[in-house]
Amino acid sequence: MKFGIFDHVERLDDVSLDRQYSDRLDLLAQADRGGVYGYHVAEHHHSPLSATPSQGIYLSAVAARTERINFGPLVYVLPMYHPIRLIEEICMVDNLSGGRYQIGIGKGAPIGEEFAMWGGDPAEVTERFDETFEILKQGLTQEFINFSGKYYQFKDLWMELKPKQKPHPPFWYAGNPATAGRYGANFINFGTIESLPATVETFKENFQKHVDENSSDALQPTEPLYGGTKRIYLADTNEEAMRRARSAYEVYRANFRKPLPGGTRRRPEAYGPIPHVGRYPWDPDFDQAITGEQLIVGSPATVREFVERYTAESNCNYLVSSVQWGDLSHEEASHSLGLFMADVMPGF
Repeated sequence: MKFGIFDHVERLDDVSLDRQYSDRLDLLAQADRGGVYGYHVAEHHHSPLSATPSQGIYLSAVAARTERINFGPLVYVLPMYHPIRLIEEICMVDNLSGGRYQIGIGKGAPIGEEFAMWGGDPAEVTERFDETFEILKQGLTQEFINFSGKYYQFKDLWMELKPKQKPHPPFWYAGNPATAGRYGANFINFGTIESLPATVETFKENFQKHVDENSSDALQPTEPLYGGTKRIYLADTNEEAMRRARSAYEVYRANFRKPLPGGTRRRPEAYGPIPHVGRYPWDPDFDQAITGEQLIVGSPATVREFVERYTAESNCNYLVSSVQWGDLSHEEASHSLGLFMADVMPGF
């Protein structure tokens, strides 16, 4: 079992932005020393949910402060990027990090929301994603790009930079197991211990199809990682952990809102024909999030019991945890992470 961290880098009202960046890099240095495998950072814009909208810049700082941990966006919202600019960024960060970069790809959550806020047509999101992904794979592995699509056309475009990892850094996809498998990507989902085995089976079936159809193409990882993501909080006692996590969770739910003039805020919503699938992350209240295993909260013994069940029953080989969320302070997150690395991770 490998362990990773998923992070929104939510804005903290009582901490200056430069201090928040410094504290987060300290937290990641702690995770690096403690043997955490991966770090995945989300992309969001125009909300307190994310203080790192330019992931490549932020992750270059992560590269400089860490030595072993793998890291990358989860995800790059591909329709919002010019593919050539993105290829060059990936090559740079992968080499700056000594080959530790990971490429998460997606369409945004909710799909089309922020693309529409920048003046784009959400009906174009899927086609733009498909074109950008194809160009990305070509540009990371070939000397010249040749592509003719609806939105992008390139002929004999020379790509000077190449990633350190060959043929390219690993891809990651969150949410849909069949899609992740078809892309030959590593996979993260939001399911429960009970639901994950069926999800993993769907992922593996589609991943194997990808391998079979691309047997001469080394674009897929040989040993994919797949698992669930949770928000965790550990304290010395269950009572202390539950009390603090309850208030932090309400701030996390509120952080999904988009600020509007006059001090008002709205929830994100899907635009145009792009459908909303399933529940939004802010829908469950604290007790529902605990019952639904979105939150894993308690003493080290309580959290270790969950990880033991997860390891035995989920059929996953990766567990991703958010360790600083809502209004949890750097000190609280560092203490929680320290307990997790010292008292939960060993033995798995």
